[in-house]
Amino acid sequence: MLKIAVVLWIIGGATMAGMMLVAVLAVPGLAEHAMQWIPRAVTAGFVLAMPISYLVARQIAPTAR
Repeated sequence: MLKIAVVLWIIGGATMAGMMLVAVLAVPGLAEHAMQWIPRAVTAGFVLAMPISYLVARQIAPTAR
């Protein structure tokens, strides 16, 4: 199950990081300070994808513990 979670995290982390990046650029108040907010948003996207990928992997392979 861990292997599945890692693969999902790689894909989901990139997706979440991209979504967070677009959110920073779409909000004018955050876009003014983009050099500060973009690294924070991308890091937050990768970190948020970790538990989500674990939960999805658990649903995909419920018997592999």
